[in-house]
Amino acid sequence: MKPSATANVTQLHDFEEVIDVRTPDEYAEDHIPGAINYPVLSNEERVIVGTMYKQVSSFEAKKLGAAFIAKRVAHYIENNFIDKPKNWKPLIYCWRGGKRSGSMTHIFRQIGWNAHILDGGYKSYRKDVVSQLNELPTQFQFQVITGMTGSGKSKVLEKLSAIGAQVLDLENLAQHKGSVLGNLPESPQPSQKSFENQILTQLKKLDCEKIVFVEAESRKIGTLHVPDTLLDRMRNSPCLRIEATTDARVAFLIDDYPYFINQPDNLISTIDFLKELHGKERLDHWKTLVHQKEWRQLVSELLEKHYDALYKRSQNSNYVNYEKAPCYQTADLSAKGIEILATQILMGSHHV
Repeated sequence: MKPSATANVTQLHDFEEVIDVRTPDEYAEDHIPGAINYPVLSNEERVIVGTMYKQVSSFEAKKLGAAFIAKRVAHYIENNFIDKPKNWKPLIYCWRGGKRSGSMTHIFRQIGWNAHILDGGYKSYRKDVVSQLNELPTQFQFQVITGMTGSGKSKVLEKLSAIGAQVLDLENLAQHKGSVLGNLPESPQPSQKSFENQILTQLKKLDCEKIVFVEAESRKIGTLHVPDTLLDRMRNSPCLRIEATTDARVAFLIDDYPYFINQPDNLISTIDFLKELHGKERLDHWKTLVHQKEWRQLVSELLEKHYDALYKRSQNSNYVNYEKAPCYQTADLSAKGIEILATQILMGSHHV
């Protein structure tokens, strides 16, 4: 491979198309934003070749791998790339810039396309993501929205974004509502690598000279970890607090979790996640309330007996500016109430 046929991670935007030739499983776990997956080995073929490499010989494995790869590249040229002009300039990567991306790049360059291989492959890209996440969050001024469970914090973030504020919505990126009952049905969480990738992509879109609103989070959102540098920056940033009445919070949560009401069996199984913190008698009582469809009483008790005490402890210990946070009080968390809150918060931020 000629040196001129390689590019590094800082040159991604120099290419018309970024091609990921790793397996579908590797691509699904994480990939460079915008990259299109044209796997030169299937998930199964990669296992076969890898096993042969270890158990038979590297020579036999390379022969078989070359046969698989040649067939795939030929198929893609005929079916996906045949109409590409001579000046087409793709960037191709695999795990670490080895045989898989090298094979496709070599063939493309023999045809006459100005194909380049990503030096170090996805591994170098991932290293760059980690490096940037250790540095970039320190450049931003965050305003952390706090408030007890059911205070509409995520909806306020959405509305702030809609009215022109800068927002980093971590729960949206994590596909999770942040609490023990926060799993979203039909929406599995992304991988940790993909989550971090999305955070970095969002941060790069923001202006570090302007305030960025973010919701107070624990170290984990569902199964995913908030990157350390970002979390430390958030925990030391100015806070504001939404203080909503209990009635408003109960009404908001019933409206915000319709899938639990529509699928009570899922709610019952989710309540079991609380067994380490509450006795069997209390859990059985809550399950009875589910069966009886006593939603207001159930939500009120969950807030009083579980969420509120947990929240007070975590905010006081984790967010250093929580106690002196300005308060925004409301008894209305309807769409109109959320809009009023967001507008007040945005106006207040100009005086911070």
